Amino acid sequence: MRARRILALLLCLVIAAVAAVVIIQKVTDRGNSPPDPGTPVPDPHTGYFESELGSMTFNGDGSSIRINVSEKLAELSGLPQGDHTGTYEFLSGDLPPHGSVPVRYDVAHELRISLDGKDTVLQIGIASEDGKTYSVAWETVSEGEIPLVFKEDGKYVTVTFDRML
Repeated sequence: MRARRILALLLCLVIAAVAAVVIIQKVTDRGNSPPDPGTPVPDPHTGYFESELGSMTFNGDGSSIRINVSEKLAELSGLPQGDHTGTYEFLSGDLPPHGSVPVRYDVAHELRISLDGKDTVLQIGIASEDGKTYSVAWETVSEGEIPLVFKEDGKYVTVTFDRML
């Protein structure tokens, strides 16, 4: 008799735990789309951004870019070296089932640059001090900086493009 009560109690606890998990998932489910921080959409980047490895110039239309890629940045990114004009798009990162989708820059995890018909997707993020990991979160990209992360010699490194006034 006592064993039955214990089993019934355990069964009730399991059912309650499963119900709690389902309720939490339903309440927090935002669908299959990138998060929206609930703020107005920021204006597209405009102006000149520079790093130690190159520069990007955005004209403010939300799609065109002029980029100057150093030899080192070309090696890290796969972008062609030199001065190029193309298009860009901030992306969500991999979201099943459709993969990366275009998003506003302040929630982006990737930056796609298209030059001469070839797309290159760059990871947005900030490398850890030891270079073993990197992180990306809301507002990693801001109006004034675009931090990109690359793997070099088995470690992650951050290259930050800062807006120059």
